[in-house]
Amino acid sequence: MSIFKYMFKSVMTLLVVIALFSCEGNYKNIQKMNLKDEEPGAVGKTINLKFTDSGKVTVNLIAPVLKDYSNFKFPYREFPKGITLYFWDKEEKSTVSSDYAVEYKSTGLIDLRGNVTITTSDSTVVNANQLYWDQVNKWIFTNQAYQIKFADGSYNDGSQFDSNQEFTIFLSRKNKGVQLIDKNETTNGE
Repeated sequence: MSIFKYMFKSVMTLLVVIALFSCEGNYKNIQKMNLKDEEPGAVGKTINLKFTDSGKVTVNLIAPVLKDYSNFKFPYREFPKGITLYFWDKEEKSTVSSDYAVEYKSTGLIDLRGNVTITTSDSTVVNANQLYWDQVNKWIFTNQAYQIKFADGSYNDGSQFDSNQEFTIFLSRKNKGVQLIDKNETTNGE
């Protein structure tokens, strides 16, 4: 009889554990069913996020609305009413703003649209209707019209560019502008 009681307790314990785990899975499925198609998992208003490194603020993200679609197969965060980002590198501040933005979590790509403005700590200013920022590779690019004014006073109006986020590497296509050249930096024989 004692073996029967032991087996009965073991089987009951196993059934209770299985029931608990299946309830947890069902709860998550019920949560997903409560969301309507194409609805975000969360919505935030008057967002003011600060990211720190070693106790110092390195990024400040400000947005009127944040819609989080991390419940989708291809998760992303949408800022339908615009975004302003402040970046600090040492004591130097840069700013990025746009009327609309989307951050794709799995790729690290941010799509900025409408009145996109980047102002770097050295006073380089970029204006465009759309820019992409690859956070992983620290690269900025667009296939649309843009205007850029560099800190040295040179400027460029064009239709496409690729650049590292410091603008020390800048590749432009189909452009016009003024580039300032230091006369002291000429090659031998010129």
